Amino acid sequence: MRLSKNQIAHLAMTIVKELMEDQKLIVEDVHRLIEDVEKIITEEFLKEDEIEEEAKKLLHEHLDKIRRSNIEYNELFKMVKRELAKKKGVVL
Repeated sequence: MRLSKNQIAHLAMTIVKELMEDQKLIVEDVHRLIEDVEKIITEEFLKEDEIEEEAKKLLHEHLDKIRRSNIEYNELFKMVKRELAKKKGVVL
């Protein structure tokens, strides 16, 4: 699921706000923390995008085999994506 910049900003603000309200976080510069959280969320989405592109490339290289073996492309894509994420230490 892709989020817009506004949605990411809202998510970051909500995360920081909740942590501060629960007194799990004491911050001097709230705006900077929100920006940092936005950056982290964005970076994680970019990692997922890279994994998806790598999975598509791998599957494309073996498309003929996939077609001959009647394997469902979407299921195989999910499986390859999960494996790539696991190897790279990325949580999806």
